[in-house]
Amino acid sequence: MLTSPSLTLVLGATGKTGSRVANRLISRGLPVRTAARSGADAHFDWDDSGTYAPALQGVTRVYLLGPVMRTDFADQVSVFLDQAEAAGARHITYLSAYGVDAAPPETALRSVELDLLSRRNLTHAILRPAWFMQNFSETFLKPIGGAIVVPAGDGAEAFVDAEDIAAVASVTLADPQAHAGAQYALTGPEALTIAEAAKIISDVSGQAVGYTDIDRDEWVAAAVAGGVPAGYGAVLRLLTETIASGHGSRPGSDVEKATGAAPARFADFARRTAAAWAMDETR
Repeated sequence: MLTSPSLTLVLGATGKTGSRVANRLISRGLPVRTAARSGADAHFDWDDSGTYAPALQGVTRVYLLGPVMRTDFADQVSVFLDQAEAAGARHITYLSAYGVDAAPPETALRSVELDLLSRRNLTHAILRPAWFMQNFSETFLKPIGGAIVVPAGDGAEAFVDAEDIAAVASVTLADPQAHAGAQYALTGPEALTIAEAAKIISDVSGQAVGYTDIDRDEWVAAAVAGGVPAGYGAVLRLLTETIASGHGSRPGSDVEKATGAAPARFADFARRTAAAWAMDETR
């Protein structure tokens, strides 16, 4: 008897990874329901639990990521997972963060991981990516006035392409049993300092891009003044301290292990994205 493919719910479907995951699943011919606060198939709001059940109707697989720039979401995700189980979901691919397996259990990202590990009726795959390469083209590492300004010192990070994150996520959702219980640390193939990344961006874009290290207190205060929640400022402080102290992510093999393809190098990403830096209008 022929059966229809399982329906996958992709949360954060208008974001950096969710949009890419949805596209990859669709390209595989798999049915997808996208969910976000706006611009998706289903309206979904973490602060409105009434949006959970409609999004989950008929779903058996979920690409899960918590609210962005929040540190207090574990209870909401637990309620969502309860509803997901009750609705018939059987697999969750969860976007966590690099090194969270060593975080205290009360940390929201780790709390969600532990919640998943405790659920007998759900298989799971946990993805722990390093800093995204796309941070340089879309968010807080994007050059302003010809400089990348961040308190990272001379520390290095194995930046990972969001396309590679999506590639891993999509294979875990397309074939959950093959990746049940997997915990993947997702990195690029090389660890780079911000200065080295800036040099690559300069080379491929034809724009002069430098790196400015900055006082961490000043940087966090500016981020909060710019709209970042104060509680998340502490997260930004920890992330940059980790890099600056020499404890950033290091290259690993999990992208290739999951997908069979080597992860993109930063130069590959930069060449593909060069137009983003040619549009710096603040100079």
